[in-house]
Order: sequence, then structure tokens, then C-alpha cells
Amino acid sequence: MKNALKNTLFISFIGLLSFTLIAQNHTNISAAANQLEDYLPLLHNKKIGVVGNHNSLVKSPSGYIHLVDTLHQSGVQIEKVFGPEHGFRGKAPDGEKINNDIDLKTGIPIVSLYGQSRKPSAKQLQGIDLLLFDLQSVGVRFYTYLSTLHLVLEACAENQIPIVLLDRPNPNGYYIDGPVLDSKFKSFVGMHPIPIVYGMTLGEMAQMIIGEGWLDTPTSPKLKVLPVENYRRQRNITIPFPPSPNLPNAHAIALYPSLCLLEPTVVSVGRGTNQQFQIYGHPDFESDFSFVPQPNSASKYPKLVQKECFGVDLQNESKPEQIRLNYLLDAYTRIKDKSEFFLSTFERIAGNDILRKQVIAGLSETEIRASWEPQLSDFKKKRKKYLLYPNE
Repeated sequence: MKNALKNTLFISFIGLLSFTLIAQNHTNISAAANQLEDYLPLLHNKKIGVVGNHNSLVKSPSGYIHLVDTLHQSGVQIEKVFGPEHGFRGKAPDGEKINNDIDLKTGIPIVSLYGQSRKPSAKQLQGIDLLLFDLQSVGVRFYTYLSTLHLVLEACAENQIPIVLLDRPNPNGYYIDGPVLDSKFKSFVGMHPIPIVYGMTLGEMAQMIIGEGWLDTPTSPKLKVLPVENYRRQRNITIPFPPSPNLPNAHAIALYPSLCLLEPTVVSVGRGTNQQFQIYGHPDFESDFSFVPQPNSASKYPKLVQKECFGVDLQNESKPEQIRLNYLLDAYTRIKDKSEFFLSTFERIAGNDILRKQVIAGLSETEIRASWEPQLSDFKKKRKKYLLYPNE
């Protein structure tokens, strides 16, 4: 195997460690979950539901403590926990359906929002006085925590349950780019007419979802957003821990919006390795760099499993200022059988049926970008009234 990936476990460990090390450079930025004095009074004498996962953490002098554990120890009456894709403790592989469960640590029932249903039912919300929402997103349209937020807002509106959203910084919040979603391709990996990278936190997006009338409800939910302290849309924002199993470090999060356009193609983006969303390749490519996807805890059934893929190592790529279409265009150029390149799900990720045609027709990156206007400019204007934080 030519220049096969070496020391991947060590690289993965360094990548995970980088979250903590870099985050220490931004100790003045504090997620809303850390501001206990601002929301504990709102929970007093109420039966609470929590939408959260492994990133729903509260910083303490001894380290990070899970929000549910913190509230439980504080005497807050938590009736249920609702977990998104990857589960409440964040260990489920990509795309794996998750069943309802009981949290072994607290004994609190866990309702899966990535199993039989993705929206809390009236029965599941019965007896809950207030819902607390705390998920760490990465500011990308097809990252499913945004869709979970939408459906939770809808359920709260239908059942007249107020929702308090504990906001977190967006590591990709310093730019806006990509085609705006065509409503014909609305799905769980894209529910809103927004670009791929939308430059907003989940708190800001919650306000936009309600304000633009995107909920399928006659009434709006009662929403309170608690903001991040000292957050601006800085380019160098990182988060303390990986938000999901296949985004193991800050570099993967930065390249995710660009490389995810290769997910609905025959090309591997490193799932089944320890360099997910930091490499791409295919057995047909010609390259001195190669890797072999194998089943692991993050991907049970990775694309091109146990096949040697030749391709591109992006470990030394700089942080993007925009979506890098060159990865998609390069991969299409390299593939031998171009008729097999795109998978049927490509339009759901692209958000339109134009990008596939543009690539096949041989349009340049400049020409493709020009087609994103004026919708992209219209979105930038529209989002302004929902912003809670200044730019860098």
C-alpha cells in the first residue's frame, strides 16, 4: 500500500487533544450552559425535559460535568432526556437508529429523536412544564442537530411548552457560503432555505425559524435564548470536545462543509479511518497517498470498506474562508467512470438539482459560485435581524 496511513491512532489522539488545548485560549468565551445563575431560577418547581447529548456540558473548577448530572445534583426535577443523532451520550455511529432507553447514571428515561420518530410526541411531552435545549452544532445546513431543533420547536408550539435554549458558539460561524436550499429538496439533512454554511448559532437559527414562519404550526413556541458570553463570530473558535463521532477534531469540523459534498458520491471522505473529513479518495484515483476504510466505532459500514483508496491528504490545509468546491471538482476529474460518480442522494446535500449538472458540464468554480447569487445575498440580509452576536 503506497504511503499508507500510519500512526492513525496517535494522530486521532492529538486531534482530540487539540480541542482542549485550543479551547483554553478562549476561556473568556462561555457557553450559556455555564451560566447556571441565569437559568436555574427558570427551572424552579418545574418538571423539566432536556434535549441534549455528550456536548451538553457545564464547566466547573474540577472540569466539565454533564448538564443533566449538574441539574440532577441541584435538585432539578428532570422528567425525560431527549437525544439526537448519535444518542444522548454521543457514541452511536453515523446514521444508526437509536432506541429509547434509561440513563444508567441517573435513572432518567431517554427518548430517542433518531429512531422511530425524530419529533417529540404529545405523549412523550406529557407532564413536562419546560424544555431545556442544549446541543453543540457546527453551523452547517446538513448537520442534523439543526433539524432536531426545528422539530423540537414545532413540538413545543403544538403542546404549548416553553423552551429555553442554552446557546453555544459556532466553530464555522465566521463565514456564509454555498447554494441556498431549494424547497423541493427539503429533508432531515436540510429543512430550511439557507446556504450550506449559514454563519449563525442554534440560538440565532431558532429565532429565524420562528420569525420566518418555517414551522408547520399555527402558533409559535415560547422561546427564550440564553446567549454565549463574550462570543463574536471569530475565525479561530474551537469547541472543547468532538460534536459527533466522525468530526474528531477542529480540522475535520473546518473541512466538513466542503468535503460533505463528496459524501453522496462514490468517493470516500475518510469514514472508517481516524482522519474522517480530512482526506478523500477512491480506488480509481492515481496518487502516492492511500488509505483503507475499516469498520470502527464511528462508522460500522464505511463506504469502500477494506478497499485501498488513493487520493488526497488534507492534513496541512489551511482553515477555509469559503466552501472549497475544488475537492468535488478534483474528485470528478479523477474518477474513471463518471456516470457512476454521483449517488441518488446528492441533491439532498447540495440542496438543488443544479450543482450536479454544473459539475458534469465542466463549469469552473467561479461560474458555479456566480449561480449562488442573488439568493445568497438575500439570505445574508434576512439573517441580520436575528443575530445575537457581532462579527469579529
